[in-house]
Amino acid sequence: MTAFALESGYWNSLGTGVGAIILYALVGLALMLVGFYAIDFTTPGNLRKMVSDGKPNAIIVTAAGMISMAFIVVLAVYASAGKLSEGLIAALVFGLVGIIAQVVSVRVIEKALGIDIGAALHSDTRTTEVLVVAAAHFALGLVVAVAIL
Repeated sequence: MTAFALESGYWNSLGTGVGAIILYALVGLALMLVGFYAIDFTTPGNLRKMVSDGKPNAIIVTAAGMISMAFIVVLAVYASAGKLSEGLIAALVFGLVGIIAQVVSVRVIEKALGIDIGAALHSDTRTTEVLVVAAAHFALGLVVAVAIL
């Protein structure tokens, strides 16, 4: 009969890894919430209410914004590999700077293209300009995320 043995320090390593996952998840969640509120704050009207009311354009912009924020958070976490405390700080700082850069950039693109995002978000039907705004969120999220590397 073969004995089942674990390497010395296995449980300590496993516990450290689980702890890191939990802490990075909390930082990621905080950044995602900050990202959503940054989009909401810079968007005319109450974005949360428009989403809960089922406004299709608000849902599209919010979804694109959340995906772009996730890119930023994921690359911030990835770039911060190493010591846990330094990694968490770097992920938080890179994430916050990335969110600010991404939200400001999208608003500049809306202005440059003459998109009235407030009117589009309040509409009960999908509008073509919202696809441009969603693409801008997505693209700029990728650009900012890669810049973190």
